[in-house]
Amino acid sequence: MRAKNYFVGAAFALLAGGMAHSAVAQEIKIGEINSYSLLPAFTEPYRKGWQLAVEEINASGGINGKKLVVVSKDDGGKPADAQTAANELVSSEGVAMLTGTFLSNIGLAVSDFANQKKVFFLAAEPLTDAVTWAKGNKYTFRLRPSNYMQAAMLVEAASKLPAKRWATIAPNYEYGQSAVAVFKKLMSEKRPDIQWVDEQWPPQGKIDAGPVVQAVAAANPEAILNVTFGPDLVKLVREGNTRGVFKGREVVSFLTGEPEYLDPLKDETPEGWIVTGYPWYSIKTPEHDAFLKAYQAKYNDYPRLGSIVGYQTIKAAAAILAKAGSTDTDKMIAAAEGLSMPSPFGEITFRKIDHQSTLGAYVGKTAQKDGKGVMVDATYKKGADYLPSDAEVEKLRPKD
Repeated sequence: MRAKNYFVGAAFALLAGGMAHSAVAQEIKIGEINSYSLLPAFTEPYRKGWQLAVEEINASGGINGKKLVVVSKDDGGKPADAQTAANELVSSEGVAMLTGTFLSNIGLAVSDFANQKKVFFLAAEPLTDAVTWAKGNKYTFRLRPSNYMQAAMLVEAASKLPAKRWATIAPNYEYGQSAVAVFKKLMSEKRPDIQWVDEQWPPQGKIDAGPVVQAVAAANPEAILNVTFGPDLVKLVREGNTRGVFKGREVVSFLTGEPEYLDPLKDETPEGWIVTGYPWYSIKTPEHDAFLKAYQAKYNDYPRLGSIVGYQTIKAAAAILAKAGSTDTDKMIAAAEGLSMPSPFGEITFRKIDHQSTLGAYVGKTAQKDGKGVMVDATYKKGADYLPSDAEVEKLRPKD
């Protein structure tokens, strides 16, 4: 009797094991890493965006018939923790590719991991140009428009301003340093008469806004470039308004038109800043209407820019996997290079030469409406129109 029970149990275990293996074989895992605990204002909408994308992909048959599963980890805003998470996702979870990251220094850390371990990495948010140029590699692709692209969009408007004396305020880490450097370069090329009279480099997330604003005022610029975001931006605006430093001065500002950063300003929102952002309430295209309807139906909330980034990151990952027809890294790279796909902002393409997508951004001005900050006079700028030529990229990017 015991022998019989043993064989029945063994047979059941084999059957169960076979069923589990079959279930795993019918799914594709993607690893996702982001700074959820450090930057919830952006990353929570971002998570909602990618969760909506996963739901839509699986509802329409998955990836070549296989269910898409996203395994997500929090890096806590630390590059070392991001690399540990990446290693766990690859070695323990067996993911087909890595996606995500927010801060530029973390994006570069995961990109380096991907290069060392020969793993496909689709960077979602990090904006430093180094991701696709100076430190670019064959395994890393990027979705969002880079600092160069957004700077070129802003310079288009900023170069028409009469102001000649400029000051800059930016967080003192990879993103802020990269944004200021490329804006100054492009602006000075268009306006050789520009003088850069002051630079302020507060630590990311720890701005002491009073002394920063005081130093800028002492330099007496005619215009200011701002690269701060999140809680730092709120503190800077409040102190700047109190001390009148923005009054009578032009301000050009990366990211400030994104709802996650504009909304907290409320009735303190300064008017007339030239910004990049996401005026979801005034975009009237079929692609965006479809995304907006689906997002609001699922979450009963309006999207932020993070929602778009999260959504399109996973949609892009699925498109790459579907075209590759495989989870082999080299096949995914070949599939991604030159791949075009729809997005809520219209069709985008991942360029072969530098693995940068042509997703664009909206440029407009800040204003107040009913005691809230809004973005007005917004125009969509196609990413492809603000990228350097192939010849220039070849000088910027190391050979694989």
